[in-house]
Amino acid sequence: MAKASKSTASQVERAGDFEGRYEDLGGYVVGFETCAADMDPGPLFQGLPDDACQCPHWGVVVSGRIAFRFTDGSREEYAAGDAYYARPGHTPLLFAGGEVVEFSPAEELGRTMSVVMTNMQRAEA
Repeated sequence: MAKASKSTASQVERAGDFEGRYEDLGGYVVGFETCAADMDPGPLFQGLPDDACQCPHWGVVVSGRIAFRFTDGSREEYAAGDAYYARPGHTPLLFAGGEVVEFSPAEELGRTMSVVMTNMQRAEA
């Protein structure tokens, strides 16, 4: 049986005040994500269809809050204790003190993160 925790996740990504710890659990990635400051990572999704994340995510807000803007113009916000589903075609809004545990299909997440990481490298240059 595969398992992971925030302290055992093998992949760690940091970008400013954001930290994500990830582990592939049989084709789905669990992410333990925290944010220490308000962030709008929307520009990092430029180059994907509609300049938005095309990967679905299922998650639980552990503390704080998170929001998603969708390409249809809608916005959904979740607070501590909420479970959520973020359909493809979204960009996140992260808030200080936010912590989520999120599950995503590994293949779709990989395609998205490839673009996000390229955009991050360009922004840092």
